[in-house]
Amino acid sequence: MTPTDATATAGSAPPAPRITAAGRRTRDRIVRTAAELMFRKGVAGTSIPDVQQAAKVSASQIYHYFGDKSDLVRAVIRHQIERTLEGQRPLLDRLDSFEALRAWCDEAVEVQKRRNCEGGCEIGSLASELVETCELMRGELVAAFDRWEAPIREGLRRMRETGVLVADADVDHLATAMLAAVQGGLLLTQVRRSPEPLRAATDAAIGYVETFAA
Repeated sequence: MTPTDATATAGSAPPAPRITAAGRRTRDRIVRTAAELMFRKGVAGTSIPDVQQAAKVSASQIYHYFGDKSDLVRAVIRHQIERTLEGQRPLLDRLDSFEALRAWCDEAVEVQKRRNCEGGCEIGSLASELVETCELMRGELVAAFDRWEAPIREGLRRMRETGVLVADADVDHLATAMLAAVQGGLLLTQVRRSPEPLRAATDAAIGYVETFAA
């Protein structure tokens, strides 16, 4: 092999296989199934054979789309943040007032009530299991939380631009505070099987944001 060949080989990833519409549906089913299992049983408690059996696919089908379990876990993280944002998007897209901020938080509380406060946060549960054990997964989780925080920040920025918040309000800081309140509240809600910790945490965070009211 010539140096040129070696450089090309080292610097080039093999082309991704083309996926048909049927193949895309199969891949999506595998990811959805893995996400449900990992949410209930954890990443360590979910094996490839578990996913294979629950999704009713062969091992070769799983490894056709995912090189290994790590690839599948990365796909699950991306799926879970998409699912989280999809569920919250109607309210997140209308964050332009304190009333809208409360409506978003109130809906998060209602979701936990419907779940009987079981399971916690889909992204948070993955983070608690993976963040200290795999740096690559930590990067995926950082990206996921950044995506979640972005529409909160944009909503707060709209509130600042329209004069709801004072001009020097740090919307990055406030968005992080809001997301941290949601995450901490979800964890205590899961542990205590009560929605009140989430309500208390988000009420306190909104109260903090209100200190920057114009």
